[in-house]
Amino acid sequence: MTTALITGANKGIGFEIARLLGEQGITAIVGARDEQRGKEAAASLGQPYVRLDVTDADSVRAAAKWIEQEYGALDILVNNAGITGGYRDPVPSATPVEAFREVFETNVFGVVAVTQAMLPLLRRSAAGRIVNMTSELGSLGMAVDPDSPFKHANFVAYNSSKSALNMVTVSFAKELADTPIKVNAANPGYCATDLNDHTGFRTAEQGAAIAVRLATLDEDGPTGAYLEDAGPVPW
Repeated sequence: MTTALITGANKGIGFEIARLLGEQGITAIVGARDEQRGKEAAASLGQPYVRLDVTDADSVRAAAKWIEQEYGALDILVNNAGITGGYRDPVPSATPVEAFREVFETNVFGVVAVTQAMLPLLRRSAAGRIVNMTSELGSLGMAVDPDSPFKHANFVAYNSSKSALNMVTVSFAKELADTPIKVNAANPGYCATDLNDHTGFRTAEQGAAIAVRLATLDEDGPTGAYLEDAGPVPW
């Protein structure tokens, strides 16, 4: 049995990742902090649910303990849970410091906490895979490119959190380079989800595809990469 944990999987891209992994015969554990929504999503997929609030250390530890008791190991971790902070003003000087703290708590610190908690279980897998859901808005290369279509999307708290997440991805990949575990960053593109009030031009299913591909890489696949459907994204 291949087991996967997807955080923030009760809706949007996370739900589609769980659905697509399930179609491949993978046990896709739906991680969500809202118990009712999480259980409903898991039931609709025919998959297990575990309560998981990535910003709550006790919740993270309890989820890891439950997965160990139920499955003994974990093959795939998709760190999908993320927030924008709700600040739409693209002027950095107008973004409260509290917004940075709130966004980084989920998008960066939450990913680190979950990854550290699940790593002992991933080490028991013959081919562990960690996928961190990032964004093209975290690309420093695109941010300074005058021809980038995202040059005006200057959402400093969210964007910088994804840049930080990219470094977290590379750092874990370097640590685990001599193991079977591969760690990559997935850019789903601008998908229509609750995160952006459904203004994206891609579907959640389209955004999930790159995560599923990275979650099911063979042993020749990359690690420490920043990828989207079309290939590498500039760091």
